[in-house]
Amino acid sequence: MELRDLTKRVAEVAQAAGEHALHDQANPHDLSTPRDPNDHTKFTAEVDGKLVRYIETKLAAIDPLDGWWRDRPDQVEPGQRFWCVGTIDGAINYIRNMSEWTVTISMFEVNEERSARPMIGVVRAPALGLTYMAARDRGAIRVRRTPLGEKSENIMPSITDSLDGAVISYGMSYIPEESKHALEVVAALAGRPSDIKRVGPASLDLCKVADGTYDAYFEPHLHAWDVPAVSAGGLVLREAQGYFRRWNGDHVHWRSENDVVATNGLINDDLMPYLKNHWRD
Repeated sequence: MELRDLTKRVAEVAQAAGEHALHDQANPHDLSTPRDPNDHTKFTAEVDGKLVRYIETKLAAIDPLDGWWRDRPDQVEPGQRFWCVGTIDGAINYIRNMSEWTVTISMFEVNEERSARPMIGVVRAPALGLTYMAARDRGAIRVRRTPLGEKSENIMPSITDSLDGAVISYGMSYIPEESKHALEVVAALAGRPSDIKRVGPASLDLCKVADGTYDAYFEPHLHAWDVPAVSAGGLVLREAQGYFRRWNGDHVHWRSENDVVATNGLINDDLMPYLKNHWRD
């Protein structure tokens, strides 16, 4: 199946899964405790398990590829492809009945250097009526709900070239030391942007840089469980011609923790010194 067509099929799966999750949010009788008793660093809900099972069943029916990103072998071969399915991105928002949460799906392909790279990225925000989708080297689009029905449109970042007057978004963990790291950068930036927002989740922040809502976004300490969200949103940004790297300028590494920055590509000279000054190897 051609990559663009496959992306559309994946978006349909994400949309259907999102509607199920939205129904559960509106009728939250089955939500478990926000904290996973087996891992104090992660918030979860019963809906996560149902969501992943539903999506993986649908994707396997479309094309099983070479399996799931979480189960990939240590040694991969060029040409192998893996589905990467996320739990709800923005679980705290979801549990608190906020609208800013997403369903995310990506697909990785192993290149000749045996390095995996995202080839498909889909971010669905059910409560907002938004879908972002991208296929590598085929552009990025946003589908949004309007009074006249759904509207599909190409997206591009803003043209802001300075922190002065910019709108910046940042992410932070509920892990104390990681939160402090993010807030150190916010404190250093204070007084320059018109606004510094903290709403999340990471996937949606990345897409909002892609469509020009934000001029930049940064977040330290993104973990392995963030890979589905960050790979999907990161590909949307890449295909919209935005900038997506680690704070030190390196490419994002999908097998390690990352401090990520996303921009419109024009604000970098102004923003990056703040991040590099706070980068921790």
